[in-house]
Amino acid sequence: MNEFAELVGSEGPVTVVGGKTRWHVGGAVHPDAREVRAPSGVVSYDPAEMTVTVRAGTTTAELTNVLAEAGQRCALPERGGTVGGSIAVGEHHLEVLGRGWLTTSVLQVTYVSAEGKIVRGGGPTVKNVSGFDLPRLIVGSLGTLGLLGEVILRTNPIPPKSQWLESHDADPFQVTSQVLRPSAVLWNGSSTRVLLEGHDPDVASSHRALSTIGSWTEVDGGFELPPYRWSLTPADLKQCTGDFIASIAVGTVWRNEPQPPRPLSQSVIDISTRLKTNFDPTGRLNPGRSVF
Repeated sequence: MNEFAELVGSEGPVTVVGGKTRWHVGGAVHPDAREVRAPSGVVSYDPAEMTVTVRAGTTTAELTNVLAEAGQRCALPERGGTVGGSIAVGEHHLEVLGRGWLTTSVLQVTYVSAEGKIVRGGGPTVKNVSGFDLPRLIVGSLGTLGLLGEVILRTNPIPPKSQWLESHDADPFQVTSQVLRPSAVLWNGSSTRVLLEGHDPDVASSHRALSTIGSWTEVDGGFELPPYRWSLTPADLKQCTGDFIASIAVGTVWRNEPQPPRPLSQSVIDISTRLKTNFDPTGRLNPGRSVF
C-alpha cells in the first residue's frame, strides 16, 4: 500500500485503471488525469472465518478460483475486470439474492485519499466495526472519494446443488412469494429464468412450489447480459419494454444503451457535493466521473 500511495501522490489529477471492463460507467475521465494501477494479489484467506483479504488490482477471475478451491464464493460479479473496479462501480453478482449484496459483503476498505494518505475503514468482522461506515461509501463511488488499494470481503459456501429453470408462462413477480430464497430471478419480457440453490431436497421443494405458477424446464444458465446496467424502481421494472434483462427483487436492468440521467432532489445533490468536497477538496480523484 505504501508504494501505491506514493504512486498516487498528493497533487495533480489521477485515475486508477483496472481491466477497463466498466470504463464507460460514470462518464469519461479527464484526459489530463494520470493513470495508476492498484496492487494485485490475494493477501490472506481464512475459509473458516469466511473472509478474504485481496488487493484491488486482482482480477475477479483469480479471486473466484482461489475461493472455489475451498468451496466458497463471494458477492463480486464474474463479468471480467478487477476487484477494485467491481467495487468502484458497485455492481452486484447476477446471483445477488443467493450470494449477498456487495454493500454488506465489503467488510473493510483500505484506500489512498486525495492527500495521498492511506486510510482504512471497517473491520474484518462486523462486531469490530464502529464509527463512520466507509466501506458502504466507497462501494459505487467510482473512485471519486478514494483510490481503493485493498479490501476484506465476506465469502460464503458454494451450494451443493444449483439448478436454472425457465418458464414462458409464469409471472416473474410471483416467484419470490413461492420460493423462500431464489438466488436469481431474471426476466426478459417473454420468459423467466430462476436459479435455485441448496441441498437436493430444498431445490426439489422449490421446484415443486414454482410449478404452481407456471411450467418450468431446466436450462444451462441465465440470459446473456447486455453491457449497460440500469437501476429502476419496482414500478418502473414492471413497465420495461424492448430488449432488456431484468433482475427481479433487485431493481437492476441490463440494456444495450446507457441509462438516461435521472432527476435528483436538490438536497441529494447538496449532500453528495459536500461529501465529495470533504473527501476530495481539489477534485483530483477520477476527474470527470460522476455518480449521478
